[in-house]
Amino acid sequence: MADLAEARELARLVVRLSETARAHFAAAVAEVGVPVLLARTILLVDGRTPMRDVADELGCDPSYVTGIADQLESRGLARRAIGKDRRVKVLELTDVGAELQTQVAEAVDRRGPFGHQLTAEQRRTLRELLELLLSESVYAAAPNCTYEEVGTGASWSSPTVS
Repeated sequence: MADLAEARELARLVVRLSETARAHFAAAVAEVGVPVLLARTILLVDGRTPMRDVADELGCDPSYVTGIADQLESRGLARRAIGKDRRVKVLELTDVGAELQTQVAEAVDRRGPFGHQLTAEQRRTLRELLELLLSESVYAAAPNCTYEEVGTGASWSSPTVS
């Protein structure tokens, strides 16, 4: 087990990295002209993605994703459909949404620190370590939909995204 000073330093670095990554992401999606929360959701949709999976990835209640889906549909970026199991609602991108997904991914790649500062091997190691940390039960106990990005119009605590 890590000593207290080491644990504190690791926590500080993870929080700082998270804040930096969030800022890079917000700047990147601003270039494309889409709100942060919608951009995050667009990047999560892969084919026909269950709305529950989107909620799990965003760390919020599935009912919250309904508001996000409403906004994606109103912008012509996605549509809701019934999954193989009729009880499951899925999101799928429209052609316009898929085009925007590519633009967002390219903007994030240009602005993000990971692809430019780390080698392929370092990125692979970082991904493995992050997946390990996120698979722990502590992650599952995190509060849902409490983060609000000041000044970006995105909020995890309200389904309204400007």
